[in-house]
Amino acid sequence: MRFLRIIWLLLLAVPIVLQAQRKFTVKEVVGKGWKSQYYMVDEKGKTVKKLDMAKYTMCLSGFKPGYFAVFGIKGVKGWSAIDINEKILFKVYNTSFGEPSPDELREGKIRIVDASGKIGFANYLGKVVIKPQFEIASSFYKGKALIGQKCKMVPWDKHADEKSACHHYDIVCKEQGYINSEGKVELIGNFTYEQVKKRIQWKSEYE
Repeated sequence: MRFLRIIWLLLLAVPIVLQAQRKFTVKEVVGKGWKSQYYMVDEKGKTVKKLDMAKYTMCLSGFKPGYFAVFGIKGVKGWSAIDINEKILFKVYNTSFGEPSPDELREGKIRIVDASGKIGFANYLGKVVIKPQFEIASSFYKGKALIGQKCKMVPWDKHADEKSACHHYDIVCKEQGYINSEGKVELIGNFTYEQVKKRIQWKSEYE
């Protein structure tokens, strides 16, 4: 009887897991005054819920079927990945300083950040697979990602208007290397970005 009870409890838990991992798409409807309204739509095209626009500022990811979408949330710093139940899964890395540019999935992984700004990775299901630990990290290409440590931000030039949000920087690191798809550091040391890039034949999504 005890064995049957355990099986029954496991069966009851299955729908909860499946619901949390349901694929969905974000649909945007622009109304009067160019105000956007977002809806979560399931794989069959059925509207699951109408989102409260007093809570969300914008959606820059989620218009393709997936297990999470990336939103700006009022009162919450940075980008948040949410599932179909509006649960915040993790914070998404912004790829460009001073510009809204949340990272996107590449090779099934997306860069995430913790409260200290350290970078890690989550997979396409919305599960954190490499905990945030790197000062800087690229996206993955052929199972490898570039990393750097002892880094600093160097502005392109002196900004004419320091109050402007649109500032541009290069990130300069004293040590650089790369990790494998499990997050294991395979090389780190006194190497340049170009040396490591050439060594593993890494390419960005723009090349």
